[in-house]
Amino acid sequence: MNVYDFDNTIYDGESAFHLFKFFLKKDKGLITFMPAVITAFTKYKLGKLTVEEAINKYAQRALDYYIANPHYRNCMEEFWDEHEKNIKPFYEKVRKDDDLILSCSPEISLSEICKRLNVKNYIGTSINEEEGKIERLCLRENKVKAFFESYPNAQIDDLYTDSFNDKPLMDISKNVYLVKGNKIKKIK
Repeated sequence: MNVYDFDNTIYDGESAFHLFKFFLKKDKGLITFMPAVITAFTKYKLGKLTVEEAINKYAQRALDYYIANPHYRNCMEEFWDEHEKNIKPFYEKVRKDDDLILSCSPEISLSEICKRLNVKNYIGTSINEEEGKIERLCLRENKVKAFFESYPNAQIDDLYTDSFNDKPLMDISKNVYLVKGNKIKKIK
């Protein structure tokens, strides 16, 4: 099985940040979240954001916004109409029917783009909308846990990622490819 991180791997950019900007155009009140978004994004890219901190300090604010705005889910088609062009060309060349996209991005966002890419297998951050809680933040070691919960007997043949934040996944993969822009380098 080939496993792909999504953001900055097959998607050119951070889809969650693009999603934030997309909703900022629709709701100028989101500007108050900008300092927290920039801080969280910077800490994440530097590998200094723990899963616990992401959940306790940042995720609940995003979740509260999502729950309070039922139009969020309905905007996914519009968002991907604008951003599908960010899928990197290399992915279509290497795509296989059993690919798995394993991302921190919310599953409600991934579901639309995966449908468009004909990717049947994806795991992301899952949200319990009725309870207003994050059921799984798919980040770092939680990606490994989510992988084995969904595919208990599977082996990752090739992992494609842009970041050493995925070190726990790298450790359980046969081959690892680091994606930087449009360049792919085998590192394991």
